[in-house]
Amino acid sequence: MNVTFPPLDASRPDAEGVLATWYVADGEQVTEGQLLGEVQVDKVDAEVTAPAAGTVRLLVAEDDAVRQGAPIATIE
Repeated sequence: MNVTFPPLDASRPDAEGVLATWYVADGEQVTEGQLLGEVQVDKVDAEVTAPAAGTVRLLVAEDDAVRQGAPIATIE
């Protein structure tokens, strides 16, 4: 299951943001609803939570630029 960068700026759906912080490590077991990380677009911050339980695989490093809607992690 993909975890995507949330759409924080609806007026610019192709805008990029930054993955500010991961609160989990690659390969860590997570539970549904667990806080995974924080993302930013311009001056808007948002938390990203796990949509399901499983093993998280991080696809993006902290401080990387990411397009809204792009996968940032998977949960196996």
